[in-house]
Amino acid sequence: MEKTVLEFTVEKTKELMNASTCCKELKESAQAWLDAVGTEKEADETKKYIAELEDNIMSVDGLIGFVESEVGIKHFGEETAANIAKHGKEIKANGAKYCDCPACAIAEAILDKKDELLK
Repeated sequence: MEKTVLEFTVEKTKELMNASTCCKELKESAQAWLDAVGTEKEADETKKYIAELEDNIMSVDGLIGFVESEVGIKHFGEETAANIAKHGKEIKANGAKYCDCPACAIAEAILDKKDELLK
């Protein structure tokens, strides 16, 4: 992979790991990828990391569905869930495909480089 793509992905991966909305599994995958950079394991860990990013990024429809569900309302509280749902509908209307929380936004930025990462 090109040096600029690698540097971008390392920087974004560190940001992702510090994002309050990043789940434990994705943080672990991100760390495993960082540990593998520059080693013989890099290509395999890159594939695993991309798969984990794809599994954990939330579609905007998934976000709306979750926060409007009973579980989402219980998790966030009625008012916050309603506000998140409203926000989700607004970003969807503006063309967003994914949730724009810090973790999802960073995951999307990394996934935008997927083809270059897999070279």
